[in-house]
Amino acid sequence: MSMASTGGRSRRQRQLPMVPRNITIRTEGFSNEDDDSELVPSSLAPIVPILRAANTIEDENPRVAYLCRFTAFEKAQTMDPNSSGRGVRQFKTYLVHRLEKDEKETFRKLASTDAKEIHKFYEQYCRKYLEGFQDRKLDEMGQYYQTASVLYDVVKTVSPPTGRDTKFDQYAKGVEKEKASFSHYNILPLNISEPPPHVMEIPEIKAAVALLRCIDNLPMPKPDMSTTNVPEDIEGPIVLDLLDWLWQTFGFQKGNVENQKEHLILLLANMDMRGSGNVHQDERQSQIHRNTFHHLMKKVFKNYMSWCRYLHLKSNIKIPKDASTQQPELLYIGLYLLIWGEASNVRFMPECLCYIFHRMAGDLYDILSNGSGDPFDPPFKREGSDGAFLQRVIQPIYNVIQNEVAMSKHGTVSHSKWRNYDDMNEYFWSKKCFKQLGWPMDPASDFFMNPVKTKNDIQAHFWILEGTYFATERDQTLV
Repeated sequence: MSMASTGGRSRRQRQLPMVPRNITIRTEGFSNEDDDSELVPSSLAPIVPILRAANTIEDENPRVAYLCRFTAFEKAQTMDPNSSGRGVRQFKTYLVHRLEKDEKETFRKLASTDAKEIHKFYEQYCRKYLEGFQDRKLDEMGQYYQTASVLYDVVKTVSPPTGRDTKFDQYAKGVEKEKASFSHYNILPLNISEPPPHVMEIPEIKAAVALLRCIDNLPMPKPDMSTTNVPEDIEGPIVLDLLDWLWQTFGFQKGNVENQKEHLILLLANMDMRGSGNVHQDERQSQIHRNTFHHLMKKVFKNYMSWCRYLHLKSNIKIPKDASTQQPELLYIGLYLLIWGEASNVRFMPECLCYIFHRMAGDLYDILSNGSGDPFDPPFKREGSDGAFLQRVIQPIYNVIQNEVAMSKHGTVSHSKWRNYDDMNEYFWSKKCFKQLGWPMDPASDFFMNPVKTKNDIQAHFWILEGTYFATERDQTLV
């Protein structure tokens, strides 16, 4: 099948983004011999796979490697146009020099334009490394699919949709879907179908996986075309299980979703095994008992229920009495685990997590109780490279924590001048947080106000336990 395209920009039409002359001085420590991916600042982490793909295919086609780096540079410009992140300015300077050099020294091997070059190389790469090699190791195939995915991303950058053949896009969409079968995992290879690994044959594991993949009667979120994990042209969001549904609904990060899938499955399986007592392995049925859900719900939401009682609030965990499956329980547990997975230092403020979960559980109930079955707009909208939840909920709170720590000057400033974790967490022990903070959270709320810096702070020394968490009984929500 021919997948070549006739569209795209020529070599003369491509220009590197302009960089002010005062920042184009070569920075020491950056050289053309360095591995590009090892030089990337942490704030530009999403471009690392692109640069690694460029290094991988450098010997096969230097021109396509150049196009990969060009795509990485364009993404870096979009993510941080002002180069305000730590090390971003130096990295961009290095990459501009590298691109200027490669622009002159690399030549097309397969076609007359860069658009046709990347199309043909993508086609050759898929045939060479992805077709007819099912006996290759999982990690090896995962790397090949990752590189193919990057190449398709470069295709979309170099040539507009109007310049691409429909058959080419259909083929690329198939490659993107097959890529999920070779994704990385920690303990449970959930995406591998044949042959199933031994761990996936354990009755409790099989039962938990089956429950998680029961997505019947769920309304589907409308696709967010800005999400980098979902190809632009795939019709509708990719939803294979309940946590995928939560991912698309609330904008969690894909890596967090994959981790919490394993976490939830193992929690269910382990608790069910303990509850089975002395039942022989062969006599166990492939199902999770209702008592297991009851005990897990009680453990996960112990602190949340205590918080609701203290504030005289009705819990937003609403399970229909006539529910025929454990789908509602799994959605609420999965939602909490996904929030916890991306909370970072906000985990040190357990009642703040209760507030976040309470609000999001309310959103979840509203979606489930709508009853229309029509696609819905997700509560959060993405703006930038991070997931919507991280960007809209966690990052603003983390910024407050960061500013307060800076005000403490390592514990030398009077405690009345700044707030520690307990001070900020105490804010969520009062109903005033609902009125003042709102939902979605109001960035103009007093909670997000920057601390006022004074010149005549009273100097006092305190032991500041930054990043240390003293777990109390109410914080022990996980098994």
